[in-house]
Amino acid sequence: AGPASLTRYIWCVYFGTARQIVQLQPEPTPPPRAGNSGLPIELRFAILYHTIHHTGKKANFCLFMPLFDRLGGTLDPESWELQRKNRAGMDEAPDFVFLAHVVDVMQSMHVPFVMRTFASTPFAVRAFLLPLWPIALLFMFMVWAWSKTFIISYYHLRGKLHQIWAVPRYGFHYFLPFAKDGINDQIELAILRAERMGVKVVSLAALNKNEALNGGGTLFVNKHPDLRVRVVHGNTLTAAVILNEIPKGTTEVFMTGATSKLGRAIALYLCRKKIRVMMMTLSTERFQKIQKEAAAEDQQYLVQVTKFQSAEQCKTWIVGKWLSPREQRWASPGTHFHQFVVPPILGFRRDCTYGKLAAMRLPKDARGLGSCEFSLERGVVHACHAGGVVHFLEGYAHHEVGAIDVDRIDVVWEAALKHGIRPV
Repeated sequence: AGPASLTRYIWCVYFGTARQIVQLQPEPTPPPRAGNSGLPIELRFAILYHTIHHTGKKANFCLFMPLFDRLGGTLDPESWELQRKNRAGMDEAPDFVFLAHVVDVMQSMHVPFVMRTFASTPFAVRAFLLPLWPIALLFMFMVWAWSKTFIISYYHLRGKLHQIWAVPRYGFHYFLPFAKDGINDQIELAILRAERMGVKVVSLAALNKNEALNGGGTLFVNKHPDLRVRVVHGNTLTAAVILNEIPKGTTEVFMTGATSKLGRAIALYLCRKKIRVMMMTLSTERFQKIQKEAAAEDQQYLVQVTKFQSAEQCKTWIVGKWLSPREQRWASPGTHFHQFVVPPILGFRRDCTYGKLAAMRLPKDARGLGSCEFSLERGVVHACHAGGVVHFLEGYAHHEVGAIDVDRIDVVWEAALKHGIRPV
């Protein structure tokens, strides 16, 4: 045990702990024994001890001298219990799973087990990623051919383990007609795996709940009617976040993607509040179907429009479908663009403002938030993720799949605030 052993240890501190702590392996790796590690017990404890600093952010600063953390009041009280579990080889089953997917080749490198430091900051394309792009591209073909759902990261909330899993498919795969069945098979296998593990809630992210793909999760619930795990799309809270961003006193909005799952719920909610909704759609049939869902006295507030010129004087745009620079030109100066379109539109207008995708901040007692969810800061998650968390914390017994229940938008919003989940 000389300098080489110490060098290997230091490398492990900064790069190796993701494998142990994020639990990428099916079974935890037992910690090294004193008889074969060649390292003093203080150094072996430091690997796990200092990892808490990178996840908790406000504790365990002293890598080899926990005494100073104790004296300074920055010692994490869970350090020794976590170390005890690690030494015992205990593996904790998750209670909540957020089932995501890879966005694109660049974003595939924004994970803790590839680059921990990069993953701990909001995603952005960086110059150092460009030389690695061919390797990441090769990796994409490999996971497409052989991989199954895998764990990206995890955190603890109220003493329960929450994990983020990823379906080994990239964003563009969801738009390939021949890939549809394979993607649904991957999602179904993940749900059944979660069922066997005793997971309480599986929340579907982004394109994993696409209406054209599986009816917002309805496919799996209908196929497996006896599921104990609850399947959730989380869009009820997404709608609530968007609606609560609209300034009080607004009397009129213009909306694209108005006949989508989210668009329908937002339109029906707003017309109940006597707000005029200009629904941009060429399909009179789909518009009338939504309009008939509204109460007779509220139907007048839902108006079909087919041209962007109709919104020239409207200052509140809700964007659920991509807008080109030419289409954005029809907005009057001072317009604010609320968004639920993926990917978000680009801000071409300097005289307008652009909202970000709906997101919420997890409660302050969430622990282990060592990585960022795509372009969001640490501790902030997309609203559909937060919606799944609320479903779990409230102990709801129903599946949240298919169409959004407009009557539950305010209920879920209040539940989120009650649990300390706050809008950004």
